[in-house]
Amino acid sequence: MIYSVDVRIEVPVRDTEVTDRVGDAVKNLFPGTELTHEPGALVGETHELERFSERLHEQTILDTARREFAKRKDDDGFSFALKKQAAFKGVVNFAVGNPDELGDIEVHVTVGDPTVDELINYIAPPTEDGRPIDPDER
Repeated sequence: MIYSVDVRIEVPVRDTEVTDRVGDAVKNLFPGTELTHEPGALVGETHELERFSERLHEQTILDTARREFAKRKDDDGFSFALKKQAAFKGVVNFAVGNPDELGDIEVHVTVGDPTVDELINYIAPPTEDGRPIDPDER
């Protein structure tokens, strides 16, 4: 059970982009996000990652997600970046390397309870042969 998770989402909005469409990209993966418009960006807060976790499972990219979370993990949480255009289509595509010219969706997850590792295991469980491992079967 997840008790205390704060998710902050920041995404740049370029002059050539429609703000509502950028907001839709965020809400496709994080539907409960409350977005506010700041100069040149949308910033949002949410407390749930269910839809995002569902997409990771559906796309069978749990191992990729775990690697990305581990890259920017500390005792308080973890961060990752997503491609805006893929998110607009409801697809999780982690941003690696140079940022996209339109900017990436930056996601910062702060975990109060459970632990950071327990939350990561909940969102993107460890796998064996590409399938989530049931902890009760270990």
